[in-house]
Amino acid sequence: MSKITDLVSNLAGPICRDQGCELWDVEYVREAGTWYLRVYIDKEGGVSINDCTAVSQALDPILDEQDPIPDSYVFEVCSAGLERQLRRPSDYERFQGAPVTLKLYSAKGGSKERQGYLLPWEEDSVSVSYKDGTTEKFLRSEVASVWLRIE
Repeated sequence: MSKITDLVSNLAGPICRDQGCELWDVEYVREAGTWYLRVYIDKEGGVSINDCTAVSQALDPILDEQDPIPDSYVFEVCSAGLERQLRRPSDYERFQGAPVTLKLYSAKGGSKERQGYLLPWEEDSVSVSYKDGTTEKFLRSEVASVWLRIE
C-alpha cells in the first residue's frame, strides 16, 4: 500500500501547492469492502470546501491518466482537521508546544493516554510537558500515535 500512497503523494504535492494548499497525508484503505483513496490537505487559516474541490478537480484527471491504482476506489480530498495525527518529524517540529494526546500501546500508570504539550523532536522518543510543570518521555516504540488536541 505504501507504494500507492507514495505515488499519489508525488502526484498530489505539486497540485496542492498550485492550489495554495499543502499536502498533509495520503491514505489508501479498505473500509466495509470498498477501497478509499484519501488526500488530506492543509492551509494556513484553514481548508474550505472550495479548496478540497479545487484539489480534487485538478488531481482527478491526473490520477485517471497515470492510473496508479488498478482496482476501483472512492477518491476523496479532505481537510487534515484540527485534531490531526502527527506522522513525520517535520510535523513534530512544526507543532512543538502544541497541546497533544499521546496514545500508548500499553498502559503506564494506569492509563494508555496522556494529554500534554509537545516538547522538541527527538528521533527515538516523544516528550510532553504538563500544566503542573512536569515532563514525561516515552520511547517511540511505546507510542501508538500522537494527535493534536484542541483545548
